[in-house]
Amino acid sequence: MLVIRKDLLEEIVAHARRDHPDEACGVIAGPEGSDRPERFIPMLNAARSPTFYEFDSGDLLRLYRDMDARDEVPVVIYHSHTATEAHPSRTDISYASEPEAHYVLVSTRDSAETNHTGHEFRSFRIVDGVVTEEEVQVVETYMFAHTGADDVPDLG
Repeated sequence: MLVIRKDLLEEIVAHARRDHPDEACGVIAGPEGSDRPERFIPMLNAARSPTFYEFDSGDLLRLYRDMDARDEVPVVIYHSHTATEAHPSRTDISYASEPEAHYVLVSTRDSAETNHTGHEFRSFRIVDGVVTEEEVQVVETYMFAHTGADDVPDLG
């Protein structure tokens, strides 16, 4: 299950809408070993395409160096689909190289399938070409989310 703060979900959707009709893409980094998305990092779609996204290789290298320096990992890797449902394409699956990451897709298409906020937001795990959809839990803060005993305040 992906547990994500509401403000981060809203950042992803806003980025997808800004870049429409091209696909938007980016990462939300989090502390290594935490599975907690914290730092929103919108990226440039180097392909500038409505049907394909590609991280610029130089930007990606800088991002991974920066995450390494901060002891972070890519917890969420997101992109948008502009005309199709929020489900990984064959190309998306072939490029998925982070087995621990949540692959988030948001669709900006006009459709009855979008929710009341006007977008379709879904999360997947992609490991060795196998796609598994997972539940998304949206929280205001991680303090009381089910992210582990370390996040429970000590009131004693």
